[in-house]
Amino acid sequence: MKYIFNFPDIGEGLEEGTILEWYVAKGQTVKAGQPLVNMETDKVVTDIPSPKTGIIVEIYGNVGDTVHVGKPLVEIETEEALATQNTSVVTEQSKPKPITEGASVMGTMEIADSKAFLPSSEEGAEKQDSKEMKITKALATPLARAMAKEFKIDINKVTGTGPSGRVTKDDIQRFDSVRNNGAVPIKTETTESDFSTDLTTYEPLTQIRKTIARNMLNSKQSAAHMTLFEEVEISELISIRAKFKTQFAEKNVNLTYLPFIVKAIVLALKQHKQLNAQMDLENDRMIHKNRYNICIAVDTPEGLVVPVIKDADKLSIFQIAQKITELSEKARNRKLTLDDLKDGTFTITNFGSIGGIYATPVLNFPQAGIIGIGRIVKKPVVKNDQIVIGNVLPLSLSVDHRIVDGGDVSRFINRIRHYLSDPVLMMME
Repeated sequence: MKYIFNFPDIGEGLEEGTILEWYVAKGQTVKAGQPLVNMETDKVVTDIPSPKTGIIVEIYGNVGDTVHVGKPLVEIETEEALATQNTSVVTEQSKPKPITEGASVMGTMEIADSKAFLPSSEEGAEKQDSKEMKITKALATPLARAMAKEFKIDINKVTGTGPSGRVTKDDIQRFDSVRNNGAVPIKTETTESDFSTDLTTYEPLTQIRKTIARNMLNSKQSAAHMTLFEEVEISELISIRAKFKTQFAEKNVNLTYLPFIVKAIVLALKQHKQLNAQMDLENDRMIHKNRYNICIAVDTPEGLVVPVIKDADKLSIFQIAQKITELSEKARNRKLTLDDLKDGTFTITNFGSIGGIYATPVLNFPQAGIIGIGRIVKKPVVKNDQIVIGNVLPLSLSVDHRIVDGGDVSRFINRIRHYLSDPVLMMME
């Protein structure tokens, strides 16, 4: 019996994935748990393992194709079916009755004997070079794969310069330029699907970019956004960071301002729990989260991803800094797991590290709040009735106004300012 393996839902709300690399070929024997294909989903790049041991009799989809959850990936002649067929040949017992092809149940499809795959003999079969059967795992962006196909380039021969050695469109162009001794690649025909014209350049949407677009639109349509702007003078925080930065570096941990901000937000959330909640309109209730899992927006070459620091309230400043370093590296190298990305309760986006001062962050729906951290600026401030030069950190807090009232928003951000302006208070909580 042949087994139809459909693309499984490997994450929360997963709808589709893009094929990046096939590890198997038609006619190849696979074992249960062996990776079949490398897929890019809206959250991670991951291998999909085989659920059965047997022989691949059909592969659905090519590199670069988008596959929806529940649609076929491969068809496998299972080892149980092969054993039954071999026993039938040896004993020469009564032939099995033909099975009418029908709808699959739980991924299994029964097919008539006339269509069965019988691997009992390879006589007369064309032998393939073992080198051709070797599957090379090449990391590449979907655009790079499409360009390689367009220019008739074996992408496995291209040296990748992207994160984790990923092949990019620039690598394909560079390879093609060298192959043609610097000549511009000549195309035999021009269609609407070409990558560029004199006036435009086309780039296929990645799973991450499609997900960002879908989630942002869903957030704006599903929540009542409200944004409050504030400032906090952080000269004391700057001094403390400078004091401990070298000690952290000796332990291979980069101490930024972000761990202190995470700590301040967690302490504030514990006192304003409506900011650590979400609304469940279907059941007419509010869901208050008892864990403080802080999402950190990370800018990567492929797009924005938001890994989660789990149980941040139980971590020290040093441990939070360690976790931020770890998750940021995994995000930029596309090594995040689904567990790294789920169960967040509140989000921080640090656009100030690039250069922004204020913004109106879009909620990470269905969370109640997201805070944007701006660039620290020197400006006049009043201290002890004297005008002095201060170090001011801008804060932009967006909330779901259905969940949080204006007064609660102000009290929450004032509590954050309270901790950041006098960081020693965080150690006393």
